[in-house]
Amino acid sequence: MHLLHLLSDVVGGAAVMNAVPHVVSGALGRKFPSPFAKPPGRGLSSAIVNMAWGLANLALGYGLLGPIGAVDGGDIRQVLAVALGVLLLGVFHAKHFGDLNGGRGPG
Repeated sequence: MHLLHLLSDVVGGAAVMNAVPHVVSGALGRKFPSPFAKPPGRGLSSAIVNMAWGLANLALGYGLLGPIGAVDGGDIRQVLAVALGVLLLGVFHAKHFGDLNGGRGPG
């Protein structure tokens, strides 16, 4: 397994993780921060923009995990690399959006 494939798996997992809040917000018809808002990542973008951004992230994740990374579910290194990407971006999302929405502490 080449290091480049494992890096592709990490970034692919992160791209799929990034798709989740954007696709969900878009599907629910809610505004949500995106890189296209003002200020980027803090301002709110429309549900349509979020759906498009989420689908672009899913396409990127598919490309990195499928044709490029060729993830084999039986290869623990690849599974852990994908999980690492999901974990890293998931923790970033929890902190970033927790700061924006007041969701980081009790009460």
